Amino acid sequence: MLRLGVLFLALTFGLLGCGTRNPHVLIETEQGDIRVEVFAQAAPVTAANFLRYVDEGRFAGAFFYRVVTMANQPENAVKIEVIQGGLGFQESENRLPPIPHETTAETGILHTDGTLSMARSAPGSASSEFFICIGDQAALNLGGERNPDGQGFAAFGRVVEGMEVVRAIQQGAADGQMLREVVRILNVRRLD
Repeated sequence: MLRLGVLFLALTFGLLGCGTRNPHVLIETEQGDIRVEVFAQAAPVTAANFLRYVDEGRFAGAFFYRVVTMANQPENAVKIEVIQGGLGFQESENRLPPIPHETTAETGILHTDGTLSMARSAPGSASSEFFICIGDQAALNLGGERNPDGQGFAAFGRVVEGMEVVRAIQQGAADGQMLREVVRILNVRRLD
């Protein structure tokens, strides 16, 4: 029992060398702040891509523009709930080339409430667009039925503060899944 207690303390305080603290990023929006933890070790490719956008100021002019609710996806047999943001669909000099796809089986990060993940069309097409899950979204994991290719989406972080802001954005007035008035992202910066 004592050994388990010592192991718990060692893991808690990072004494075993595997306790490297994940970076935290603040997404400041017109509707409030969202603080996220980025799983840099578990999802190294996807996390590095997101952090490069943050560190190089590439999210300048970014916004949340898509809200997916149970009511606004009548054509989808498999329904999800997320908000999506990034640089949008227009061309941008801030957009980096697409990155390789990291599946949830590779990273161990599942799409649960507050998960931060990359939007994509085909595997290996993700670049600047990301989404935040509202509720558990198993259909977005590897083998999930939301995307016909079954490869799921690349989860790489989670919201640690500000889910009330995420939920408020999701409730915005929309035409289909597109917000009538986008929610501007004022700043995205690393906290540590």
